[in-house]
Amino acid sequence: MCWRHPGTTTNRISELHPAEQMRSPNSPGQPPPAPPTFTELLRVFGRIGCISFGGPAGQIALMHEELVDRRKWVDEAAFLRALNLCTLLPGPEAQQLATWIGWRLHGTLGGLAAGLLFVVPGSAVMLGLSILYAYAANLAPVAALFLGIKAAVLAIVFQAVIRIGKRALGTSLKRGVAVASFIALFLFNAPFPAIVAIAFALGFALTARQLPMEGKTPPAPRLAWRTLGTAALWLAIWAAPMVLVLIALGPDHILWKIGLFFSKLAVVTFGGAYAVLSYMAQQAVQNMGWLDARAMADGLGLAETTPGPLIMVTQFVGFLGAFHTPAPFSPLTAGILAAALTTWVTFAPCFMWIFLFAPWMERLEHAARLQGAMAMVTAAVVGVIANLAAWFTLHVLFGQVVEQKVGIMRLHQPAWGSLDWRVLVVAVAAALMIFRLRLGMLTVLAVSALMGIALSALAL
Repeated sequence: MCWRHPGTTTNRISELHPAEQMRSPNSPGQPPPAPPTFTELLRVFGRIGCISFGGPAGQIALMHEELVDRRKWVDEAAFLRALNLCTLLPGPEAQQLATWIGWRLHGTLGGLAAGLLFVVPGSAVMLGLSILYAYAANLAPVAALFLGIKAAVLAIVFQAVIRIGKRALGTSLKRGVAVASFIALFLFNAPFPAIVAIAFALGFALTARQLPMEGKTPPAPRLAWRTLGTAALWLAIWAAPMVLVLIALGPDHILWKIGLFFSKLAVVTFGGAYAVLSYMAQQAVQNMGWLDARAMADGLGLAETTPGPLIMVTQFVGFLGAFHTPAPFSPLTAGILAAALTTWVTFAPCFMWIFLFAPWMERLEHAARLQGAMAMVTAAVVGVIANLAAWFTLHVLFGQVVEQKVGIMRLHQPAWGSLDWRVLVVAVAAALMIFRLRLGMLTVLAVSALMGIALSALAL
């Protein structure tokens, strides 16, 4: 039975994932079905990985339908407990849920298979799109297509702010945290990890004050030693390609910088891909110069059209960063190496979190202080995504945006004459399709791309 504590992460998950409202398909007294063979697991998760569009809510609902309702490989209560755990962990919760299901059915090998099959199809598509973008983005027809996509991204990000805000900002304190988070990022350029850390500490402290003293949980020494062994193994796996890059190319090479940056990012990916995009844009665009704001918006639009986790946009960023500074490799080789390294350091920790914490699920399920802390992090994430929406709006609508420092504040001043009316028209149309017509994401992106082509032709 799922833990229910007022204001905890579990309540937010129920609102996020409609699949949780469904009842278990097994009737009382009905014997559980036979576990699937490993071949069956590969076939089903291969199919899920190829059709898992629609973001985490759609992906989790798909797994619920395929694995709980239809095949009954996992019962409802276990599915919900695992979902609660995955939402507490950094990284894409849908991919981690797939990994947990594979682990439950066939141990570590099953977890690796299910998690990889959830990621690999989308990763392959994203790599192909990244290569196409690098070579063809400056061609007039392709540029017109991406003009429409990046305009649609503005509406998509605002939709994320509203959707998550409705779920997460249930109290005046949480609304205050969201506003403070936005101001800290937009006006004072505060680092995203600091925002997460402060919100976590605040939520943990407030929850601890509201709860009575709890008895200590009996120790589990054998489980603890096994956890330490798992951590050591996966830290070595996570670090292995970085060690090779360091030995072969040194700490000044672009591949080392990309791998180090996305390794750090993997630890603070609370709140979903939109929250991480704010920090990634701040660093990759403004500080490191790997790509510009419009290319970042293009990458997000491409990630929306591919199966698998939306966080796959990191692969696009890594590819372009190395493609533009490839020495001693060719641009294509450097880009492919960077894309592979980025994907590795982004998803290796996702497997590590599951293999570390899945055996502790029963204990973590009742960690009310941890859940209270994560509820406050989610409130802060609303402000983080609002900052992303404002940042994207300025840099996509206007060709020139000047940053001015006033004391310790950072102000963004757009050049009003650089407003691109085509982007504005498509963005308004995309907002109407999303908020009034309630069209699906792929439909919105396709129509917006066609509008970008048509308006660009009219502007000639």
